[in-house]
This record gives sequence, structure tokens and C-alpha cells, in this order.
Amino acid sequence: MHASSTGPTDIAPAERDRAVIQADRARASDPDPLSRFRTAVTAHPGRTAVVTPAGERLTFAQLDARARSLASSLTGAGVRPGAVVGVSLGRGPALVAALLAAWRTGAAYVPLDPAYPGERLDHMARDAGVSVVVAEPGGHTWPDGVQVLAPDATAVFPTPEARVSPGTPAYVIYTSGSTGRPKGVTVTRGGVAHLVGSLERGGVFPDTPGRVAWNASVSFDASVQQWIRVCRGDTLVLLADELRAEPEALAAHVARHDTTDLDATPSHWIALRDHVAAAAATLPDRPLRLLLGGEPVPPAMWADLADLAERGIVRAVNLYGPTECTVDATAAWVGGDSAHIGAPLPGVGAHVLDDALAPSAEGELYLTGDGLAQGYWRRAALTAERFVASPFGPAGSRMYRTGDRVRRGADGTLAYLGRADRQVKVNGFRVEPGEIEAALTDHPDVGAGVVAVRQDATGAALAGYVVARPGADLDLAGLREWLRARLPAHLVPSLTALAELPYGVGGKVDRCALPEPATDEAAEGGALPEGEFEVTVAEAWQEVLGRDRVLATDDFFAMGGHSLMALRVVANLKRRLGVVIPTKLVYQYPALRDLAREAARLKDASRTPEASK
Repeated sequence: MHASSTGPTDIAPAERDRAVIQADRARASDPDPLSRFRTAVTAHPGRTAVVTPAGERLTFAQLDARARSLASSLTGAGVRPGAVVGVSLGRGPALVAALLAAWRTGAAYVPLDPAYPGERLDHMARDAGVSVVVAEPGGHTWPDGVQVLAPDATAVFPTPEARVSPGTPAYVIYTSGSTGRPKGVTVTRGGVAHLVGSLERGGVFPDTPGRVAWNASVSFDASVQQWIRVCRGDTLVLLADELRAEPEALAAHVARHDTTDLDATPSHWIALRDHVAAAAATLPDRPLRLLLGGEPVPPAMWADLADLAERGIVRAVNLYGPTECTVDATAAWVGGDSAHIGAPLPGVGAHVLDDALAPSAEGELYLTGDGLAQGYWRRAALTAERFVASPFGPAGSRMYRTGDRVRRGADGTLAYLGRADRQVKVNGFRVEPGEIEAALTDHPDVGAGVVAVRQDATGAALAGYVVARPGADLDLAGLREWLRARLPAHLVPSLTALAELPYGVGGKVDRCALPEPATDEAAEGGALPEGEFEVTVAEAWQEVLGRDRVLATDDFFAMGGHSLMALRVVANLKRRLGVVIPTKLVYQYPALRDLAREAARLKDASRTPEASK
């Protein structure tokens, strides 16, 4: 008979994982996030690191092996410390391995979303100086001099992991630019380590590993706080774009894999709320942790989330931070009566200054600390304009001008008041209207163009207004295709043709005098909806788009529709017709009549004996 052991090898798995994370957090001498990943691989090589949308699992040892192999191939392709590596992959295990592989070589990764227009991908690759892109074969044709490496590429000889300093660039993410071109923000390895540490010390990341849904596109910095969790020993539950667009399927995926954490913008949460909250209510003995960010939380949503928290279903935290400060700078657990962005995370300095840079209860927010980005890639003048000398730290320290106006409350929390410039957030995306206006006026038939943001019950939407060049016959449908070939989908506005733009007494465009966006360029000559399905789709569009009338020939996206509105259309039609219409059909058939035909086909299919079995 053997005596039972009470030694450290018999510590419960959750406690052992907690000890691993806490011990690793104490290793301040090595701030590189990859050291955290190595610790996780050593501590639990057989633990699941990645769950695919199809439910397949990749262990930490398998993920590490894939990252090591690809890193050796990158080195063989000429990637060296300090270089940049383009990554153009969908949200899958290959993407996680590619990001880790780029870091193993000492390089920074540059996200190049395969869904972006080719012209934009080429601009970002050239601007960043990318010479190697990790991408699936047979996709985009990259500029001359850019080598494409498959994500499963292998090398004959393994290469050691490069040693880096905290100042080594970790990634270059491109954001909307006021000059008409996107600008790259360079964030360091030390900045990423600061992000993880501050979220841990602030209680946003728990002490024990979780199962974290990766919801954001890798092209946006919110993805960093999601995928970096694997370096702590957390499991990544990947959400494909198809899942993101189907709230019911996403909620089922969250419940099936016992997900602990989900990131979302407030706009996306509107579409997800009912299904995900219902799924969260089935999770064992804990609320779903919801990390919100990217745009202000509306008061009604704040109150609803506070109620869900009291009921133990969803516990939400409102995170604020610009890309230039490594994702997050402040945090507020949702509760109480009024929405706010909370207090600075540990290690972050938040200074409210007036126009004379004197401390004030209300003014522009300036941020300091180790999370500040290195600056804008190859744009020294713009870097100097936004990253200015700080009087709040040692000589030579910097602070970032956010352009956000805030008010500091008596308890130290910050309330967001809006922008001090033209930059806007639309459905969680940072948008510089100047970038869209530059694309509009590049068209040979456009003499002038402006972009405004319209707010209504459905949220925020971009509205473009154009004036034709003298003698030109401006085709709005052709102009829309011109924009789609140059801009990501979230930057393409609705279009309204004007005889002239309204100007104020100072000679500037009077944006307040711009008319409501036109419903469609064919509004006066189009056919009215006919039959059950056209009328039903029209009613759904009117409710979601806030229109008094739509035509059978109208285009959903031309009328200002966007991805989140498409989710609401699908939910609306399910309620009206009792049939699930995949969101991708709204993109495949943007014309009302075509979508109605597909809805009728799906309804007929659901009535067949085979479908009812």
C-alpha cells in the first residue's frame, strides 16, 4: 500500500496554472512576451492552445513547433531582427503561428488583411518596406520584390530565437490617415509586455488561464489584447468571419467551448447581445467576461450590461485606448448609472490638459507611460506632432496627444466627451474623413467631395457628397466600385450627388448644411417592391436603415448599410419569415429584389420534407 503524496506534483491543475502565471508575471527582468509563451509551453505542452471554428484543437507544443518551423523558413528567406514581415492570413491556427514566428526572428509583423483591396495592400507593403509576406498561395499578386512564404513552409535547419530589447518593434498596424493614405503605428515588444502586465495588475486579465474568443481582425489593434493571451497560457477560441456575422452561431460556439472572455465593439454587441447573453446564462458557475472597446458605450447599453452583471450572466469592462498607446489605457467595470471610461490602468499616466497644457478638470487627454508607441512608421514629422515632450516624467519622456476630450470626475474616473478634431469612430473603426475625401476626389469625374458622419437610431454611418467636374457625367455606381477597389469596406460611404457643396461665410464647407443622404441614385425611377418576400425585405431594410421607403432596385450598401446593419437585417428577417438567411447572402445579393428571391428560395427549402426531418 502506497502512502498518498501531498507534494507539489499533485497541485490541482487550476492552482498550478495560477502559479505559472503569477510566477511569470514576477519575471520583470525579461519583458519579452515570447518568454511568457515559452513558460506556457514548458508548463503544459499538452494543453489546448488554439481551438478552430471547426472545433479542431492545437496544443501548446504543436503551436510552438509550427512557429519554430516557420521562423526558420523566415530566417532562410532573409528576415533578420528589426525587419518587418507581412502577414496576410485569415483567423486560423496558421495566423497565430505566423505572428509568433515573426517575433522569433526578431521582426515586427505587419497585418495585411486578405479582404482589403489590392491597391491598399500594395501601398501598405511598399510603405512598410515588406520583403516577405506569409500568405496562402494563389491569393493576391504582391508587388515585385515581395517574396511569398506559405504558412506551412519548413526549413532544413532550425534557427535559434533572436534576442531582442524592449524597444524592438513588435508590430506595425495601419490606421486611417488624414492625408489620404493610411499611416503605420509602430508598437514595441516592451509596449506589448506593458499591455499584458497592466491588464493583469488592473484585474482585467484573471490569474488563471481562460478560453478567449478572438473576435477582432488582426488589422486592428484590439486583436493584440486577444491573441497575446496565448502567451500567458490562455486558450484562443478562434472566430471566423462567418461566425462573427452570425450571432446565433457565434453564441453556440462560445457556449460549446466554455468560453470565458469575449471582446466586442459596442456596435457588434448590439447584434450579439440576445444570443450571447442567453448562451452565457448556461456557462457553469461564472459570468462571461465581456471586454468592450473601440467606441463609446451608449447609456442604455451600459444600464443593460450593469443589469446582466448583477444577475451574474455577463461582466463587462469598458476599455479605452488609442492604437498609439498599445491598445488600452483606461478601464471601467460596467456598473452604476453613468457610462465612463474609468481610471488609468497601472503604469499609465492620464493627464487632462487645457489649450495651454495646464491641468484641468476638462480638456484634451494626454497619455504617458511604457505603453506609448515608438511613433508613426517613417513619418518623423507626424510623430513629433502627436508625441510631444512630457512635463510629467523624467527629462526626455514623451506624452501622446489623443485628440479626445474628457472630463475628470471627483472619484478620478474619466468621462469621454468627444473628439477635438475630425477623426471619428464608426462601428468601432477609426476613420479619418480626409482619407475617404482624397479617394473621392482622385476620381477623374469628381470635382469636389466631402464626407460626414450621420447618427440615427441604427448607429453611425458614413455619408459621402460629391460634385461632378464641369462637363462630366458622374456615375455614382461606378464611383462606388472605384472606392471599393481602393478602400476597406468599412471606409466606403453612401454617395449623394450635389450640384454644389454648401459653404459658410469663411469659405469652408458648411457640414451642418449638407442634406440627408439620398436613398439611392435610382430612387425616382426604380420599381416598388412587389410580392410577399420583396415587401418583407423592404420592411426589414426600412427598419434597420431608418428609411421611409426603399425600392426593389435599391442596393443595401449604397443606402448606407454596413456589416453590423447586415446582422440586424438577418435577425429581422428571421423574425419575420422564420428562416435563417446567412449574412453572406446580403453581400452576395445587395439589391433588394435579388435578396428577396434568395429569401424565398430558402423559405421554400425549409418547407420540404427533407428539411423538416
